[in-house]
Amino acid sequence: QVQLIESGGGLVQAGDSLRLSCAASGFTFSMYALGWFRQAPGKEREFVATITRSGSRTYYADCVKGRFTISRDNAKNTAYLQRNNLNPEDTAVYYCAATWDRGAVVRVPMGYTYWGQGTQVTVSS
Repeated sequence: QVQLIESGGGLVQAGDSLRLSCAASGFTFSMYALGWFRQAPGKEREFVATITRSGSRTYYADCVKGRFTISRDNAKNTAYLQRNNLNPEDTAVYYCAATWDRGAVVRVPMGYTYWGQGTQVTVSS
């Protein structure tokens, strides 16, 4: 059974840092690119960051570039999203997702096969 389980969400203040984790099981984690997306109330799910299966390349949405860092540990079947200098606009449900790594950078939700259930992050001003 494929599972992606996010953790690390919560209520923080503007300027704080927070790391999200995504624990995977049920598939060959090291063969999949991982992505993080987020969805704020009333808005569409949007791309945040993605990392290739080896971890050698990462890509970010412009709105988080320089503040967020995506990483992975294939030995632990876990991906991470380190988020610094959070602001209220970062408030959303954050999802991790996995897609078979064919070498292309996937920034759209429909390009991902497996999804976690999401974790809420609320940033107060």
